[in-house]
Amino acid sequence: MGPEDRELFLATASGATTSVRNAIRVSWERSRAASVDLDRPAPAFSPPVNRPTLLTRAAAPVLDALAAELSNEPVCLILTDAKGLVLWRSEGDASLLRSLDSVSLAPGFTYSEAEVGTNGIGTALEVGEAILVDGAEHYTGDLTRFSCAGALITHPVTGGLLGVVDITTQSELSNQLLLSFAKLAAARIQERILDEASMLDRALLGDYHLACQHSGGAVIALGEKVFMMNSVMQQHFDASDQAAIIDQTRDARGRRRPYTALAELPSGLTARLSYQPTFVDELLAGGIVQIRQHRVRSAPPSHKRQIAFPGLAGDNPVWRRTAHQVLDACARREWVIVEGEAGVGKRVIVRAAHAEGADGRRLVTLDASDSVPGDGIADQAAAVLDAGSDLVILHANRLSADSVAELAELLQAVHDDADPRRPWLALTTVEGASAERWGVQLLGFFPRTVRVPPLRHHLTDVPALVRALLDQTGAGDLTLSPAALNQLMRLPWAGNVTQLRAVLSAVSRRRRSGEAGLEDLPPVCRSTVRRQLTPIEAMERDAIVDALALHNGDKLAAASALGMSRATIYRKIRNFELSG
Repeated sequence: MGPEDRELFLATASGATTSVRNAIRVSWERSRAASVDLDRPAPAFSPPVNRPTLLTRAAAPVLDALAAELSNEPVCLILTDAKGLVLWRSEGDASLLRSLDSVSLAPGFTYSEAEVGTNGIGTALEVGEAILVDGAEHYTGDLTRFSCAGALITHPVTGGLLGVVDITTQSELSNQLLLSFAKLAAARIQERILDEASMLDRALLGDYHLACQHSGGAVIALGEKVFMMNSVMQQHFDASDQAAIIDQTRDARGRRRPYTALAELPSGLTARLSYQPTFVDELLAGGIVQIRQHRVRSAPPSHKRQIAFPGLAGDNPVWRRTAHQVLDACARREWVIVEGEAGVGKRVIVRAAHAEGADGRRLVTLDASDSVPGDGIADQAAAVLDAGSDLVILHANRLSADSVAELAELLQAVHDDADPRRPWLALTTVEGASAERWGVQLLGFFPRTVRVPPLRHHLTDVPALVRALLDQTGAGDLTLSPAALNQLMRLPWAGNVTQLRAVLSAVSRRRRSGEAGLEDLPPVCRSTVRRQLTPIEAMERDAIVDALALHNGDKLAAASALGMSRATIYRKIRNFELSG
């Protein structure tokens, strides 16, 4: 084909042209739909992050060797990530490099098809296979002077897309060998990735065997795609306790430092989890978790009545045990700090425990996050305590330094009174928040700290929480289908109960009665991927979910509506772990 074919396509609304191969014609149509500039590429720029990754580590020696082989040729090697962001560009022919600089084909710029139109990098990502884009096959005019061969780099074990290796030259020097070299480089990079993965797995397996031999206890090995537990784990803990321990190990995965946590188990046991990372040089291979029984909680007497805990939904033993701990502190008039991640239900736990165990005493709530300098939260607290009411101060980690000092003085006076009928006091705080500002002055007044578990540690409570939250939102006639509930129980819930409430509010806005199914859940609930998505990725995920819903799950129709290729939508569905 020649420049006249591109001009014919651009000149006609239908884009009719017969001599252009199908992959290029469809790419031009996508480029037109994305409103790509016809004359000059305008790729987005992101400051390069100089942090080694699996891709860059594996690619560096391969591309350096290939660049040396081609040192006398007027070509440039380029490495991008899975979004088309240029990570590395080889040195070489000065004239070619100046030309590439003039079109921003350099580290930090994104050469996706949506950014710059048809090109060897972005189009390879869209069609899901290697491609040579030759001269006038580029959509943007300034790129027609180049020929670019792009080959995908995928993870040899997981199949996940990692990036693209591209070889670019002046269009008049193009030949099919460019694509062959690009494919060869991609294959060599994948071989090195496999070697590294095998090396990391061998190191993790070695540490696992050592831990099993020397500890004599329960051991779990965690890697990127590896999970192992020994027979002692299965012998010492029943299925429910094993599930709770495995769920707790999610907090250790990916950590580069030793980590210790206590896990409250459904059986009443408390387990101590000690995580030790495994490295190969500076590379994290995973980690080993050793589990020890920390102590045994005595089971409550069988004659003891079942405590209702007003307003508290869910019966998971870990969740209920937390409420019992706060109830015990309340019954003893023992001041307590209740901590946990944001949105886990600290306020609800305190109120439920107080309603059950405070013999009708009044509970007043003050919120430190609503206070401003000089508003006298300590004076408000003094008025509450002087009136004989119990008090909970929410978000204590947000107290100002002056408020902390004033509260410390107040609490000291109440503490010195030694009246057995003194008011009960609880503080809530976000787990992990620095206590340097307030901890030294206030912690001494609180002999106990109770940790509220995140929702991901008691997912069996999701159905009960859904019912309670729907009732609170006025959607009492609305239920969720078993498929929708199962999907909600698969999610990581980084925002905990607060996030679940927002999801159900969105569902109830769409329908207020009947049974809501999987298709009624917002897009964020259709993806079970546990990593934090970027805003652009979240928008892309939502668009795919909406298109699939519009076309009744027909992936080809959804891809067409979105201007994607079939390979691209399948890859994105897999990467976002979309259900349904």
